[in-house]
Amino acid sequence: MSKTVVIYKSKTGFAKKYAQWISEELHCDLMENNGLKLSDIQSYDVIIYGGGLYAIGINGLKLIKNNYEALKDKKVIVFATGATPPREEDVNKVWEANFSEEQRNTITRFYLRGGFNFSELKKGDKLLISMLKKKLQNDKNPTEDGVGMLAAIDKPVDFTDKKNIYELVNYVKESCYE
Repeated sequence: MSKTVVIYKSKTGFAKKYAQWISEELHCDLMENNGLKLSDIQSYDVIIYGGGLYAIGINGLKLIKNNYEALKDKKVIVFATGATPPREEDVNKVWEANFSEEQRNTITRFYLRGGFNFSELKKGDKLLISMLKKKLQNDKNPTEDGVGMLAAIDKPVDFTDKKNIYELVNYVKESCYE
């Protein structure tokens, strides 16, 4: 059986929740990405990385991207969490913004709908979201996502559901474990 780790970086807890569920289902190690280095993960055969989306970037993904060449002999899987529904067009934009074409061809990716909790953000992030809120409030033709975001800023939303991990978990079991 392959040695597996689930690594996560989470600002508001949604990526952490998914990482914990995945780790439990796969009976594997779990690590928070707080300054992890290549040496911390190099002994694993299967590396599952998860982070929340912030302005289309995946939180903490540098661990994987900066060590991509050294991880080529590993099975690398990335999941991103976000508050928006998993629309294919939007999810593809996330993958294109975060991975080179070569990386998209070798890293298996999943989008898991998370949520949004303004109160869990740090001061700098709260400032950015407050600016976004003002922009959304002044929008003459708001989108459905904009309206949803405005509502979520005032009242936390949580779309996490354990069933969302099973496609990823089954993929790992079928393609990474013998």
